[in-house]
Amino acid sequence: MFDFDPIELELFKNIFVSISEEMGAVLGRTALSPNIKERKDFSCALFNQKGETFAQGSHIPVHLGAMPLSVQASLDAVSFEEGDLVILNDPYRGGTHLPDITCISPVFVDKKLAFFAANRAHHSDVGGMTPGSMPLATEIFQEGMIIPPSKLIHKEKLNNDIMNLILANVRTPEERRGDLLAQIAANEKGKQRLEEIIKKFGLNKTLRYTHLIQSYTEKILRETIKDIPDGAFSFTDYMDNDGIKDMPIKIGVKITFKNDEAIIDFSSSASQVDGGVNANYAVTYSAVLYVFRCLVEEDIPFNTGLMRPLKIIAPKGTIVNAQYPAATAGGNVETSQRIVDVLLGALSQAIPEKIPAASSGTMNNVAFGGYDPSRKKNFAYYETIGGGMGGSSDRPGLSGVHTHMTNSLNTPMEALENYLPLRIRRYCMRRDSGGMGKNRGGEGIIREYEFFVPTQVTVISERRKFSPYGVQGGEDGKKGKNVLFSKGKKIGLNSKVNLKVQPGDVLHIETPGGGGYGQRK
Repeated sequence: MFDFDPIELELFKNIFVSISEEMGAVLGRTALSPNIKERKDFSCALFNQKGETFAQGSHIPVHLGAMPLSVQASLDAVSFEEGDLVILNDPYRGGTHLPDITCISPVFVDKKLAFFAANRAHHSDVGGMTPGSMPLATEIFQEGMIIPPSKLIHKEKLNNDIMNLILANVRTPEERRGDLLAQIAANEKGKQRLEEIIKKFGLNKTLRYTHLIQSYTEKILRETIKDIPDGAFSFTDYMDNDGIKDMPIKIGVKITFKNDEAIIDFSSSASQVDGGVNANYAVTYSAVLYVFRCLVEEDIPFNTGLMRPLKIIAPKGTIVNAQYPAATAGGNVETSQRIVDVLLGALSQAIPEKIPAASSGTMNNVAFGGYDPSRKKNFAYYETIGGGMGGSSDRPGLSGVHTHMTNSLNTPMEALENYLPLRIRRYCMRRDSGGMGKNRGGEGIIREYEFFVPTQVTVISERRKFSPYGVQGGEDGKKGKNVLFSKGKKIGLNSKVNLKVQPGDVLHIETPGGGGYGQRK
């Protein structure tokens, strides 16, 4: 299985990754929305004819781990032909949540399906109850437009009926059209580069190295798992609430290591809930892949080979494998982070010197929209805010960054103020929010939005009740805080809230700091 030229393996690995990165460059530069253009809330990857990943860009972990399930669901649903592009966002067909729209393009060689180029991007609005399509919903139908696998392009011809149907169901159709066209352009670049590689090296050699790269990734992960002591390690943490009922939600895991394999069992987790923090299986799958990839010190590619030594037990109907038609908008962004926290918590018992304290544990989602009279059109916007990274055995945590399942950027305040009817009143580090320890946790962020027009706002956040944990004697990071200043009053807000604000109102967000590592001397 490993009879190969190691130099050629490295060559092909970097070729495939560079194609994914170039796709991302095209998407980021040609998109219209700040969420994609500025925050880089998108991901690009390459897949074999079975829908298995063999290369990806350095983009969003929660997107990338789940995307193979969307490609495979599309293979089951449609018959791909040359010149097609399939679009979908259904969380129950490998999607993450409705704002994340996936575009999949097949690559044919001599009229035979050989590869797929695909990308997933978060759209600032896909309809639903509230602007930004991140509502406090109780069923998926309230969260936005559900798109099953559908041919947006058929034999190189844009299907205007599907495009117009999508644009008729969103608040910002011009922006959505621009972002979708950017996704199409990214896939075209991926197809072009793959075709060039096949022409240069031949299909058989190209295919051989896609398989070898997956097998190499599997081999290295198995060697990493072998170095972890055999045994079972458990950890439990809680989410604040689901946005509907103010009750904590348990997420528990038991990781069992035996030789070069691991079983990841979430059976102790709570049942799915009324509110929108349910994670579908694709999100849980993605979080597990991310954590186990992080255990590998070697620079291996992220691909489907990571899954081969792992078995996930996620019972249907639980918070980590919710069933249709459960609401899922917050599961992708918040529950994914808590799944990572419990996985790392369990691993910290097995390999304490390698596992950091908890990071902020939330994406601090802010979505809003309304009507801008100065531009005579609707606006809708979505962003996440960074926080503190957990301290580790050899260094303190970084401050004011996105961690774990999000790899996006903080939106520049100049971009927001140019694009939206608001002002960023305050944007700074939240001093002394990181947990103390031998290596302290990173600091959170303070961000204040002053609105100029009546606006509907949704905040979906976590770690407002349960602090990011410290490890090995380190202290917990500070919990986050949400506040509204309106008409001279200071109003404390829940971790998940939908509200209508008026001109002059200020939304104040304080994000959590990371936990500390080790006892202070």
